[in-house]
Amino acid sequence: MFSIITVSLILCLILSAASQAALGDRTLSKGSRGSEVKALQNKLVQLGYQVGKVDGIYGKSTVAAVKRFQKSRGLKADGIAGDKTIRELKRLTGESTTSSGKQVGFKNADFQLLARCVYAEGRGEPYIGQVAIGACIMNRIKSSSFPKTIAGVIYEPKAFSAVDDGQINLQPDETAIKAAREAMNGSDPTNGAVYYFNPDKTTNKFVWSRPQIKKIGKHIFTR
Repeated sequence: MFSIITVSLILCLILSAASQAALGDRTLSKGSRGSEVKALQNKLVQLGYQVGKVDGIYGKSTVAAVKRFQKSRGLKADGIAGDKTIRELKRLTGESTTSSGKQVGFKNADFQLLARCVYAEGRGEPYIGQVAIGACIMNRIKSSSFPKTIAGVIYEPKAFSAVDDGQINLQPDETAIKAAREAMNGSDPTNGAVYYFNPDKTTNKFVWSRPQIKKIGKHIFTR
């Protein structure tokens, strides 16, 4: 009887520790369970990688989402959330959230990422055009069709050419920083746009099919 009780207590302690573990405390793989798996799933969803139900269980859908994320970031696509994968996830998800994933505000990392995207996508555009790019990103966060964080919107697969070609890592200048701050504070010269494109550089049928709002600089902004 004593041994059975002892084993039960040990199992309870192990399960309790797992439920309170933080993302990054251990390598996660298929079959893992706990709060850190749920945190992993939330971050994947923030970046646009759907995992099915966010339930803290590392199943087939989570494995597939991790593989897609790893492949997009040039990591070994083995579906195992090890140190490199978790570190990259944390780097890309800068928005402050509760353990349940509820948004509680923007961190400085969010602002810096927004400024980098504005610079990478809009340098050479007039100032209002750079504000418009930032506003377009902020509008996506408000839309049910896009991820709910700045990092999620910007790093959504194939969303921005500056991410695909690495220009997102360039340091923004003062103009881009000012434009990003204005957009984050609510300025929207696009009147609600969620897409934009340069008509001289794209023949993409989807963006051309979107209802056009206005042209600012070289970009057409659409719904």
